[in-house]
Amino acid sequence: MDHFSLAWTALRTAVAALDDEDYERPSGCAGWLVRDLVCHLVIDAQDVLITLVTPADTEPTADATSYWRPAAAPPSGDDPLAALIPRLAAAYGDPRLLAFHLDDVGSAAGRAAVLADPAARVGTQDMVLTTADYLTAYVLEWTLHHLDLIVDLPSAAGPPAATLAASRTALERIAGAPFPASFSDRDVLLIGTGRRPASAAQRAALGGLDARLPLILG
Repeated sequence: MDHFSLAWTALRTAVAALDDEDYERPSGCAGWLVRDLVCHLVIDAQDVLITLVTPADTEPTADATSYWRPAAAPPSGDDPLAALIPRLAAAYGDPRLLAFHLDDVGSAAGRAAVLADPAARVGTQDMVLTTADYLTAYVLEWTLHHLDLIVDLPSAAGPPAATLAASRTALERIAGAPFPASFSDRDVLLIGTGRRPASAAQRAALGGLDARLPLILG
């Protein structure tokens, strides 16, 4: 849960540091500008708030690893919510309004996470998880989106080393195998999720794991 707060604070700080023109840059999410990604983060923050106040009284059906169900193919863009994001982001007009909304809702989500009982059970997406497992799963979400945010901003601050390492561990658990030790944590996340192609040498180092990639996380 500490990693959740660290990853979320770093991501929101990176958004707060954006200049207005940065919102029109491409993000690491195919087809989305930075402004679209930031709008998605607002919805993610709302989801966190909703889930933390949606108690469940049954045994957990998932944990921080099984929460992630890799898709067979990249998103086509036909999903109604995904298609809504660019239109909603554009409707803000002034990017500072979008940044304000993220700071407002995002701060609330961060506070709710700190106050949550780690052992409590919550329901989301037809799953029941402990709060600790739910927030742990989101460390990977925040870290990947932090990398998406700065893909065209080379001077921007990246995710903290601790959350990169935690996210690598999470992705290796989802993959069911470790990535080569020669891969940096950032390489693991970008290559493992299909955000960047592996070089010939990296593919050779991956061995049989290469056939299982990319892990397309929704």
